[in-house]
Amino acid sequence: MKDPEKKLRNNIKMSKYNKISFSVFSDMIKDISFLKRMLGIAVPVTLQNLLNMIVNMLDTIMIGSLGTGAIAAVGLGNKVYFVFALLVFGISSGTGLLSAQYWGNKDVKSIRKVLGIGLLTAVSASFIFSAAAFFIPEILMKIFTESPETVNIGISYLTIVCFSYPFTAVTNIHVYALRATGQVTIPVITSISAIIINITANYMLIFGNFGMPALGVQGAAYATLIARAAECIAVLLIIRLKKSPLVCSLKEMFSFGNNIFRQFLVNSTPVIANELMWGLGITIYSIAYGRMGDNAVAAVTVATTFTDITLTVFMGLAAASVVILGNEMGADHLEKAKKYASYFYILSVLMGVFASIICLLAGERYSFMFNISDKVRHDVVICFLMHAFLQPFVGMSTVNLVGILRSGGDTKASFLIDISGVWLIGVPLAFIGGLVLKVPVYIVYAMVTSEEIYKTILGYIRYRKYKWLKNLTTELN
Repeated sequence: MKDPEKKLRNNIKMSKYNKISFSVFSDMIKDISFLKRMLGIAVPVTLQNLLNMIVNMLDTIMIGSLGTGAIAAVGLGNKVYFVFALLVFGISSGTGLLSAQYWGNKDVKSIRKVLGIGLLTAVSASFIFSAAAFFIPEILMKIFTESPETVNIGISYLTIVCFSYPFTAVTNIHVYALRATGQVTIPVITSISAIIINITANYMLIFGNFGMPALGVQGAAYATLIARAAECIAVLLIIRLKKSPLVCSLKEMFSFGNNIFRQFLVNSTPVIANELMWGLGITIYSIAYGRMGDNAVAAVTVATTFTDITLTVFMGLAAASVVILGNEMGADHLEKAKKYASYFYILSVLMGVFASIICLLAGERYSFMFNISDKVRHDVVICFLMHAFLQPFVGMSTVNLVGILRSGGDTKASFLIDISGVWLIGVPLAFIGGLVLKVPVYIVYAMVTSEEIYKTILGYIRYRKYKWLKNLTTELN
């Protein structure tokens, strides 16, 4: 460990930023430079994530017009994509955190090599998931539901949408590398284009408008494939037109040595494992909901489609923290990184309270956008109320575990806290509540989501140890 880092952590109690207090909040409000940097990253990232979530919501609304069975089938079929997307998110996060520190250290060559490693890993994973979804879709669907109708509808969706996975892998790796180098507008532009294509294709192919055949659920799958392919192509074209630092030859990307590959593994493996194990746990939640019946699946699918939108704000803050803290630590500005981390913690609490208010106001109104029974609608509204209470905890745990801790490579601690919450609390409670006690789905939903309280407490304890506060570019070279 470098002496400045050791001295900084040994004297941690001397700093006013050791505690989250009103004086720290006051400093944050006055720090115009920080606020501009934070908003410059968090707003575009939030907007991009929000747009993607809105597309998912519109998909659900359009598919919902086909009935509860269609909602359940597509919701469960997308669990395969969900697990894949989490794996790619883990690889992308590892790519992003290393790229952010190298950007702070002004080492563009290493960023390009990290990009190559990320692409190689993510695209390889996409081929595996695509093959599984295409060749054994029935086996995958039966993991989640016993309903023959839901399985058959899900198969028709999976065998088409699986071809979009490689495009998603290439897009996401580039997006996280772009964010790390401060280029946050390109992903927003390409996302907007993809959204327009997706909505238009959905309208044409699901319902048979503009002379196209009415393909129902299959139409939604084709629309997703077309949109993700277009987005991938747009990202690659724009970064070349704008002469991004990421533009390089294949040799520059893939001629990485053992040292930088080891750096990627050391920092990315816990993140990848974290997302996979977390995703598997969330998938098992779906198995529990699936065993409770299509109405339960539909209620949770509708509720989470909206509540996931509030998560975009937290993910935007987390992304901003990885870039800003990573840049500062890569430049060896550790004291400034520590100060900024305390600012992010305060922002996570404020945004959590705001998200709670949104959930309280939107629940019943949102439920009437879907063609669902009164029983399902009632369950959706109660799920909203349960989630409103937990929003501040979701905000703090997300920004800390996905952002602050990972920004300095403290990925093992983030991994242990996150997966223990899912596997020691969420998964057991899902099956106990849904299959043993057989309580209503909204009670099971609340029991499962309570893991966020656990993750918030343990995450804050780890944050206060400041083991995440380090310059990775000097420690691993």
